[in-house]
Amino acid sequence: MATSTQPRTIGALRASGYQSRTVKEEMRANLVRLVRDGQELFPGVVGYEETVIPQIENAILSGQDIVLLGERGQAKTRIARSLVQLLDPEIPMIAGCEINDDPLHPICAACRAKVAEQGDEVEIAWLPRDRRYGEKLATPDITIADLIGEVDPIKVAEGRYLSDELTIHYGMVPRTHRGIFCLNELPDLAERIQVGLLNIMEERDVQIRGYKIRLPIDVFVVASANPEDYTNRGRIITPLKDRIGSEIRTHYPKAIDQEIAIMEAEAAPQVVDGVELVYPRFMKEIIAQITHQARKSSDISQRSGVSVRISITNYENVASNAIRRALRLKERTAVPRVSDLPAVISSTAGKIEMDTLGDAREDKIIQKLINQSIVIVFDRYFDQPEFDQLVAGFERGMNVHAADMQPSMEYVTQLSRVGGLEAAVTKLKGHGSPASVASAVEFILEGLHLKKRLNKDTSEGAFRYRRDR
Repeated sequence: MATSTQPRTIGALRASGYQSRTVKEEMRANLVRLVRDGQELFPGVVGYEETVIPQIENAILSGQDIVLLGERGQAKTRIARSLVQLLDPEIPMIAGCEINDDPLHPICAACRAKVAEQGDEVEIAWLPRDRRYGEKLATPDITIADLIGEVDPIKVAEGRYLSDELTIHYGMVPRTHRGIFCLNELPDLAERIQVGLLNIMEERDVQIRGYKIRLPIDVFVVASANPEDYTNRGRIITPLKDRIGSEIRTHYPKAIDQEIAIMEAEAAPQVVDGVELVYPRFMKEIIAQITHQARKSSDISQRSGVSVRISITNYENVASNAIRRALRLKERTAVPRVSDLPAVISSTAGKIEMDTLGDAREDKIIQKLINQSIVIVFDRYFDQPEFDQLVAGFERGMNVHAADMQPSMEYVTQLSRVGGLEAAVTKLKGHGSPASVASAVEFILEGLHLKKRLNKDTSEGAFRYRRDR
């Protein structure tokens, strides 16, 4: 909506000295300004600072449409939506126009007729940047009518000829005129629809119901695709690939710290009255490592990818299990433990595809990933000789009990009588509360068990760590 100082007619707009720009010119100018000011271009996108983002900047500076190639859960859609920040806060348009026509250069028949009749008195409106973004998930049943437009039978019934441009009901692409149009999973678009998109992008004309119209739409196109589908012969027409300026490969977080940063930023807040959630660093590392192990596992199909959403939902489920325990035990602090990790099975199973022969069960493969991750993180914190005194105590007949629903104070009590455990708990910064002690103790004991230095007996959700003599 125009403010009192903004022009309200074409004449006032022209008198103000306003100069029209294409979308790509506008995005280039705003990108230059943001880079000079040192501002973040894609808030919330982690791990692409040295890889993906520089390529996107190059494409925008070059005025090129882009396709983001990557597996699921690699922030492709988030990047596309973030591009809106490179548009001006507002731009003028002819009031009431279906396709956001530029007051100084109208392209639709209705607006051209209005300008011819009313001249500088044509009313204008101001279009905010968030209304200049259009997005569509490509599916095989999409039609030209969805993307480009269709003859409106009501307008024909009003007495117009079929060949009259005013009979058209515009599709999503024309309605994103002077904006950014995102097409997710581009290879799923039928070939004949790809041809229609090609025409509107390059030749600026389209055939609707047998007649041809010129429609010089000004859009910045950003598409997404799985690399395997995009390169498969027959899934996407070559002329369309040829007209997309830059193919940019996305990727999963390469470092554990990046995965953790995404988990922390994207996980739903776990707020429960009377319970404080404290998430130990080593537990975050284990959850992130589970996803990294899955991306390397021969048991899991890598063709569809292992999404970062697995890390996020696992992070949430483990926290929820810890909060549930605190509520039942009436403890004021909830701290995730190793015994909470089975909660990730339900949040992982539906997001991965098995690639194994035989009767390998999904839950056993996920448990294998959990165990591998615990060992890797354990080795990151400790050297084996640190636990010689502790293991010696177990060899003399000592044992320690643990359980998902075991009160935290019982771990504190056991800590006081187990020599060699205190220093390791301190190293994990586990002395903040009894619940933090319990989490640290479980991690140490499970790590020693998986390193084959302690034995572990399991019975109905309870565990006993011991050492054969």
